[in-house]
Amino acid sequence: MGAVHSHAWRTVDHVGTPAVRTRRAVLVGRDAQRTAEAAQQLGWEGSSTDWREVLERDDVHVVDVCTPGDSHAEIAVAALRAGKHVLCEKPLATTVEEAEEMAAAAAEAARRGVRSMVAFNYRRVPALALARELVAAGRLGDVRHVRAVYLQDWIVDPEFPLTWRLRKETAGAGALGDIGSHIVDAAQFVTGQVIQGVTGVLETFVKQRPLEAGPAGRGTGLGASASTEYGEVTVDDAAAFIARGDGGALMTFEATRFATGRKNAMRLEVNGSKGSLAFDFESMNELSFHDATLPDAEGGFRRILATEPTHPHVGNWWPPGHGLGYDHAFVHELQDFLTAVAEGRDPAPSFADGLQVQRVLAAVERSAANGSTHTPV
Repeated sequence: MGAVHSHAWRTVDHVGTPAVRTRRAVLVGRDAQRTAEAAQQLGWEGSSTDWREVLERDDVHVVDVCTPGDSHAEIAVAALRAGKHVLCEKPLATTVEEAEEMAAAAAEAARRGVRSMVAFNYRRVPALALARELVAAGRLGDVRHVRAVYLQDWIVDPEFPLTWRLRKETAGAGALGDIGSHIVDAAQFVTGQVIQGVTGVLETFVKQRPLEAGPAGRGTGLGASASTEYGEVTVDDAAAFIARGDGGALMTFEATRFATGRKNAMRLEVNGSKGSLAFDFESMNELSFHDATLPDAEGGFRRILATEPTHPHVGNWWPPGHGLGYDHAFVHELQDFLTAVAEGRDPAPSFADGLQVQRVLAAVERSAANGSTHTPV
């Protein structure tokens, strides 16, 4: 996340007509040498190992939190109280209580003109943003079904080391929080329906993994070299749950890092009384749309290539038909964030939105721990 956010900060000034210009003042990390090397490589003016000291600097106006979840609340709350605008990676926190503290701090800061946003970057993928527009315009009619899955396979190997993402004290949750949070937000964003209750199950397939022997590299950022000692995996490997939206939609969700062969299959399908749409991030420039109001002879899904200047977020990029990539979603995220700050309004998704997603995740955990009973959010 540090690498992709840095790329977006380097790029955002050169796309369209920026509301403000930015300086990449300081990169903060734990190890002085590695942080200094990363700052030089990623295009930051300086580096530090003390984020508290950085909050005292008058030349720092925005804090972008890309740390593991266990430090989100402390850093974000302190930054907001110091008068810094805050962008924070998802999930917002490791617990509902932390997320509530963050949302309260964000609301108080907003009254002083200090803005905040949680980084659900998939909202800024043009095809998914187009899906939201189609639903909002009534093209699907009454939304009846939502199917959301996020499938990865990067920890299928039982010898993959016990990184921070596999420890509850640092990550808060496993696949449920890491990638499940994305599809919860995407489903609510596209449909406009808020999840009211859930029935869920969690599973940990590999109970123990080798401890890390060295730091993670920048190639994937996913893991480090393994030692011969083992430790307990304390988060879920996979999560599945059904939910009900406040508009009556029946929703199903699956998040797993054990879907062998699936690399980043974040998929969403919505079925309504007048039509359906389907999205798969592995074909991120495409949206499938079925208009059920057409005659049967013309029915079926058709592919929309979401690369036209009239599609959300696309107008400042390449000629029509030239696709965008993963990194562009982060540039769009920063564009929207900076524009909102410049215009004196709160960007979306807010910390309150992040808190609502956190409450859904917590309800799934409570349901799974209580024999998969229906659990209100």
